[in-house]
This record gives sequence, C-alpha cells and structure tokens, in this order.
Amino acid sequence: MVLGSISSIQVGAALATGLFDEVGAMGVTLLRTLISAVLLVLIWRPSFRLDRGRTRIALLFGFVLAAMNLSFYEAIDRIPLGIAVTFEFIGPLGVALITSHRRRDLIWVAMAAAGILLLSGGIGEEGIELFGVVLAVVAGVFWGCYILLGKRVGEEFYGGQGLAIAMVFSTVICTPFGVADGGADLLLPSVLAVGFAVAILSTTLPLSLEMEALRRLPSNVFGVMMSLEPAMAATIGFLLLGQDMSAAQIAAIALVVSASAGALSSARAPAPIEP
Repeated sequence: MVLGSISSIQVGAALATGLFDEVGAMGVTLLRTLISAVLLVLIWRPSFRLDRGRTRIALLFGFVLAAMNLSFYEAIDRIPLGIAVTFEFIGPLGVALITSHRRRDLIWVAMAAAGILLLSGGIGEEGIELFGVVLAVVAGVFWGCYILLGKRVGEEFYGGQGLAIAMVFSTVICTPFGVADGGADLLLPSVLAVGFAVAILSTTLPLSLEMEALRRLPSNVFGVMMSLEPAMAATIGFLLLGQDMSAAQIAAIALVVSASAGALSSARAPAPIEP
C-alpha cells in the first residue's frame, strides 16, 4: 500500500507536467486542489460550522497545503521531478532530525548534506535551475509544516473532515493564481479530464492507501518507507518523462534516501504523508 501510494503520487506529478504548457503550473495546482476538495467533501461531508479555534487551524492548514502545492508544481516545471522531490524531502527530514536528539543523527545530517551538495554542484547545468531548486526547498519547508500541523488537525477533526475543510480553503487561496495562469483553458474538457486524473492519483488514491497502511504499520516503519519517495520520483521521471540522471545525481539521491530512512527510523514526529 505504501509503495502504491508513493508510485501514485509521482505518476500524478508526472502527468501534471503534461498540462503545464496549456494552463501553467498554477493552473494545474488549482485543478488538482479544486477536484480533490470536491471529492473529499463528498466523501467526508464535513460541517463548516466551526468555532474560532478550529477555523483558525483549518485555515492555517489550508494555507500550508496551497503554498506547498503551488511551490512544488512550479519547481517541477523548472527542474527534473527526481531532483525536485529530493530537495523537497528536506522538509520531512528536517522534522525528523529536530524531533530526535540522538548523537547518531549527526550521521544522517552529514549524509543528507553530502547528497544536497552533490546535487547543488549541478545547479546551472544539466537542467537544474536555481529558482527551481529554491521553489523545491520552499515546498519542503511547507511539507514539514504540513507534517506538524497534520497531527493537530487529526486531533481536532474526525477522520478526513479536517483535510476536506482545509482543501476547500486551499482552493480559495489557489484560485486567483490558477485563473491568472490558466485562464479559460482550465475549462477545456481535455484539461479537466487530465486534472481529474491528477487529483485522483495525487490525492484521493494515495491518501486512501496511506490511511490503510497506517492501520497495519508502526509510524516509524511507514516513515522509513516514505523516504523512498525521491528515488521513486527519479524513476518515474526517467520512465514517463525521459528525464535522465547523471551518476552524481543518482548518488546524491541515494544519500538523501539513506539519510531520510535513518532519521525517520528514530524520529518521534508524525510520519510524512503528502496530500
């Protein structure tokens, strides 16, 4: 289930890149968020009559979702998928390291730093644009915020109701950016069809698989398996998008995956679940 979730998310991201030329990265983000919001509301049927505290946490979670998805899609519009996810994974890795204070964590920091340095050496070359890297790191920061906020949302709301409400707020935030980027082309049947597929592959299906997996796996084991995401992204990018990787880039991704697995295995933070 975890491997299926990881694969689904990355296939969805690869599919989304095919719409960038038609409606832009922000237009695709709006389609994914809007369709996901509709599906989640239909599934969970949440009440929007919230007190001030729950409204605040849902709004904050919605903002984090919007910022994370907008920055990530803009990143993969500029740099290869595998490299973008590797830089983005700094977020979950950082949360894991902050919440675990063992000396051996220095090993994971060193391995992750070595991987990032290897990738950074290719900035400006081989299709690695500096602004794309910055956007991927920003997405990673918001991914880390998502992990920390996810626990609070889970405590305040039943099931996926909090996520559904937050996704509605996220759609409101993404709308002006998406409309400005995609315009009337967002309503084209072919664009809507691909957007629906992206929403299913990137949100509805992986979340369902992850929730079932979490019922069967300890959270630290789940987190370690999620650290395979950069490697899976590189594989999907190669198979579906023809994005070749140099030996140095493959080694860099392997270092980050290993560091993430080590750090997540001893972390007390919630397991990273990408929305």
